[in-house]
Amino acid sequence: MNTRGAVALLVAIALAVAVRAHADEPALERIVIDGSINPAVAEYVREGIARASAEGRAALVIQLDTPGGLLQSARAVVKDILGAPLPVIVYVAPSGAGAASAGVFVTMAGHVAAMAPGTSIGAAHPVGGRGEEIPGVMGKKLESFTASFSESIARQRGRNVEWAMKAVRKSASLSADEAARLKVVDFVARDLTEVVKRSKGRTVDVAGAEQVLDLTPTIGTDGHARVVDYQMRLAYRVLNILADPNVAYILMTAGLLGLYVEFTHPGAVLPGIAGTICLLLALTALQVLSVNYGGLALLIVGVALLIAEAFLPTFGVLGVGGLVAFVLGSLFLFDTERTGVEVARGLVAGAAGALALAAVVVGTLVWRTQRRRPVGGPEGMVGVIGVARQRLDPQGTVLVRGEYWTATSDETVQPGESVEITGIEGLRLHVRPAGARRP
Repeated sequence: MNTRGAVALLVAIALAVAVRAHADEPALERIVIDGSINPAVAEYVREGIARASAEGRAALVIQLDTPGGLLQSARAVVKDILGAPLPVIVYVAPSGAGAASAGVFVTMAGHVAAMAPGTSIGAAHPVGGRGEEIPGVMGKKLESFTASFSESIARQRGRNVEWAMKAVRKSASLSADEAARLKVVDFVARDLTEVVKRSKGRTVDVAGAEQVLDLTPTIGTDGHARVVDYQMRLAYRVLNILADPNVAYILMTAGLLGLYVEFTHPGAVLPGIAGTICLLLALTALQVLSVNYGGLALLIVGVALLIAEAFLPTFGVLGVGGLVAFVLGSLFLFDTERTGVEVARGLVAGAAGALALAAVVVGTLVWRTQRRRPVGGPEGMVGVIGVARQRLDPQGTVLVRGEYWTATSDETVQPGESVEITGIEGLRLHVRPAGARRP
């Protein structure tokens, strides 16, 4: 080997050793939640914890900015954080971000809970799909369950139990400084490097074992914490969009409406294709949402009745029944009592109105088609005007639609005179002078 080759080999070995040494340096793994908490986010957190543990990271950082989300998904996230095999730091950031509603539970569940300056936390009272109060016994039961859930998290992590319950029952909110002062979170930090420094020496319970935190080895020579970001997979990004109950409902309604148009107008093709795609996307979303199958069945029955109305002369009975079934199915589509998830009432009203309008338009077109005079066959010849080519007394030849026919008339018709067909028997027409009064 010549000198140049030896030098190149040594440089390659040195680079490999340097890369390997850098890869072995302690680092934090970070996942970013910027939006609602839903089943896709819950899977993202579960994957992030598993990956951080498998890669031997010093801790997992959940950078959080959320307006809230599904209680069922928040419970799944909290469960994974509480049972994580490595420390989990929940950091509400950047400035201007917030941990509202379900975000309160996720923040308090962290082994370390920190907030950036200018952030907020609170307002964890359970609400419906569009932020409205859930009325009656259902609302009280859900509030009591959520309050006990919040209390148990705060108690386990040694945080402010009284405020945790107040956030649920009275929708209390706090700024970052107030949250740190009331011990809702551990401290306020400008960035992750400060989070690492301020978390040093804290004793946390990791998978049932007490551990004294010292994450300062993750701080590099540049003075900043080494962070490895783990991005949400594409499939979960799509599911993150679809897992909104209102989006799922819109897709389902659009899918059913497209199939309704396709069934009532066979051969249109485009409504059928679009409807099928929307329906499949809706079913994908419903798989991760808590669906009431009775409500789903009512939706399908409602659309089936509306389709039947277009073909059966029930004078609107099936249509009204279908519309009622559709609205009831929409209201019962999700298990609201257990999860707090429901479709916005305005959206239900809009979808029902659109479906009713489509049914009226289709029904009107079908009615007009049924009343339209036939244009083909023997029935289509009645009322057509022709011209006599021979004298009809009573029989002769007439020209109708470019064809010569043998015709008979009860009245004498002269050649060139216009005649109106009154009937057809085999290949013989019955005619009368055009304009003559009907008996």
